[in-house]
Amino acid sequence: MLKYTKNVGGIDRPIRAIVGVALLLMAVTGTIGVWGYIGIIPLLTAIFSFCPAYTFLGKNTCGCAKD
Repeated sequence: MLKYTKNVGGIDRPIRAIVGVALLLMAVTGTIGVWGYIGIIPLLTAIFSFCPAYTFLGKNTCGCAKD
């Protein structure tokens, strides 16, 4: 099983969720076209509190203790 440490939290998490949902809604309604489906990425990173890019960059906005 894949093990990951939460690294998204604080204000970062709700912003990602809002941006992701907004992009997906605009894509579904045809406002911005198919590129809006990229909103699934910030939405999933908000849901799982994990961002692979943050791991690579060594960033953590969660405030959680590292495992």
